[in-house]
Amino acid sequence: MNEPVYIAASSIANALGADWAEVADALFAGDPAGLAQTETLTDGRTPPVGRLRFAVADLPPELAEWESRNNRLVYHCLLPLLPAIGQAISEFGASRVGIVIGTSTSGIESWEGALSRHIAGDVWPNDFRFPRHELGDPAAFVQAVTGASGPCYGVSTACTSGGKAMVSAARLLQAGLCDAVVTGGVDTLCGLTLNGFSVLDSISAMRCNPFSVNRDGINIGDGGALFLLTRREAGIRIAGWGESSDAHHLSAPDPEGGGAELAIEQALAHAGIEAGDIAYLNLHGTATRLNDAMEAQVTHRIFGSDLPCSSTKALTGHMLGAAGSCEAAFVAMALARGEVPPHLWDGEADPDLPPLHLADRIGERADGRYMMSCSYAFGGNNLVLILARD
Repeated sequence: MNEPVYIAASSIANALGADWAEVADALFAGDPAGLAQTETLTDGRTPPVGRLRFAVADLPPELAEWESRNNRLVYHCLLPLLPAIGQAISEFGASRVGIVIGTSTSGIESWEGALSRHIAGDVWPNDFRFPRHELGDPAAFVQAVTGASGPCYGVSTACTSGGKAMVSAARLLQAGLCDAVVTGGVDTLCGLTLNGFSVLDSISAMRCNPFSVNRDGINIGDGGALFLLTRREAGIRIAGWGESSDAHHLSAPDPEGGGAELAIEQALAHAGIEAGDIAYLNLHGTATRLNDAMEAQVTHRIFGSDLPCSSTKALTGHMLGAAGSCEAAFVAMALARGEVPPHLWDGEADPDLPPLHLADRIGERADGRYMMSCSYAFGGNNLVLILARD
């Protein structure tokens, strides 16, 4: 089966806002407030972070055993989808509704706190639940909330997790194993990732500056975007995808971008379109020296210098396992509005990079039917999604 896959319902929350409308308004306004907060690292530095600017409500008492900050964000993003999920279960049956959720941190923040208390007192806190930091926990939590009993699993492939979860969900639909799938990615800030990236000299002390000659690293942020995918026609379609692995280095991309190029070419072929049909490209754009250099080469090689592009990470921070799904949501918003999310940077292009059309002007139009989002992860894991407005 190769039936079209559509987004029947969607939700999002990150440093830009608590829901779809808030996030969209702040995104297209280029609101810089998402990275106004800071976090203190173990070495004493205080870099910007894209922490949520709203309080995530506690879980209901009947879900208390699932407590973690990550699951609270999962629940926040899941609530707007519950009516559509309930309708799908009623129509298709619980066993025909699947769940695929991406994450790279899961509930490890609660494990960090529990470990500190264990080290101090040689006992684990009474409320500590080890499964909360397992990578499949968000998917199992969604199953517990919704009652969907179809295929249920997690995806954890670093910064491509949320996007690859969406592709896995689409495959379940096209294979006829499900009639609806809840999918997306959710990741929350924790000490492990903040200090881990700092040890790698990848954290910028300032707002990240994608594709600038002055770029010096990433910011990290909270985020979540969930979707209900079906084969029933709706406004936005997952038109194509491509996946590849560089097998080049544990954390550095292939400098020539061979794997990234392969993923883009696969996505275009899967969608049955040409490079010229893409109206906007959401860049991975982490603002590290190596990632931006690789991505600029590949993007220019395939699309030239006229295609409107932007990295949204200077607005949200890098949401790691949720980046792919949140940026897919940004592309869906761009398709609906016919407008490009702005590229926030200092405007100082790197002369060593091939030129790209970085859309740094608020309100730039892009009215085509197809838009693309690219995600590149540690281990050379590459994921490209093409969304279409039919």
